[in-house]
Amino acid sequence: MLNAIVWKVRSGAAWPDVPARYGSWQSVYTRFRRWALDGTFGRMLSGVQAQANAAGDIDWLVSVDSTIVRGHQHAAGARKRGSANPAKRQITPSADPEEG
Repeated sequence: MLNAIVWKVRSGAAWPDVPARYGSWQSVYTRFRRWALDGTFGRMLSGVQAQANAAGDIDWLVSVDSTIVRGHQHAAGARKRGSANPAKRQITPSADPEEG
């Protein structure tokens, strides 16, 4: 069951695409949902981290920069069209519909 969940998460496939060798995709999904809701995955992670920490295998210092975390394409920092200050915009009145 765990192998099926790992396969699904790593592949990014839809639940119905889980290979039949893992059993019914509905069963895999039900177990995944149950474990997610009851905190099983969090406990698994905590256990693995505790073992790795006790063995000295974890370096808790984390360095994150733009080569690791990619920004969204719209977060590039390009200035938006128009003035940055809406009060400075010149407003042109639209034509009066009754003038024709």
